[in-house]
Amino acid sequence: MPRKQTIDKARRDKREGKSASTQAGEFVREEMDKIREGKHGARSPQQAIAIGLSEARRAGVDLPPPRKGKAKSSTRRSAKYAYEAGQGRRKTKRQPRVSRAVEGVLKREPRSSASHSALSKQAKRAAGRRSAASRSAAARKAVRTKGAAGRSTAARKATRTKGAKGRSAAARKAAQTRTRKMRTRKTTRKERRS
Repeated sequence: MPRKQTIDKARRDKREGKSASTQAGEFVREEMDKIREGKHGARSPQQAIAIGLSEARRAGVDLPPPRKGKAKSSTRRSAKYAYEAGQGRRKTKRQPRVSRAVEGVLKREPRSSASHSALSKQAKRAAGRRSAASRSAAARKAVRTKGAAGRSTAARKATRTKGAKGRSAAARKAAQTRTRKMRTRKTTRKERRS
């Protein structure tokens, strides 16, 4: 069962116009915290994320189940059940014996699935599967929905966590982008004049 703060954060994200996957991210984050605290484990980062997404769907986040071909049929069936339960279209059935069995299995799984390196690898793999246009659109939407304070906080955090090499690379990229924009503007002005 998700914590009240997690549900409140997801609702706040919804009010701010953030996507369903961002709202579900709160539940995934809680799942990672549970694994790190040792409440249970997970076989892989993907399994931990799947548990978080299932909790989100059950809590009413409007996150439809994956389409055919995107996931296994058993995963899709489970996601469909959780989604319908969260949207109030299906009455859930309590199964204490099954719950205990699942909990016992998860307790034996490793805790390393929620480590920073495992999650970093998973994030890079997931980003690699998306197109550049999709990643760019997501970044643009994040800028729109974050607000000035959110952007400022994110920039400060990036400065703290990047390290000297990361900051240097980011500064170089920013300089290249500025140069490219300046060239584009000059070209546009010349075209207007002629």
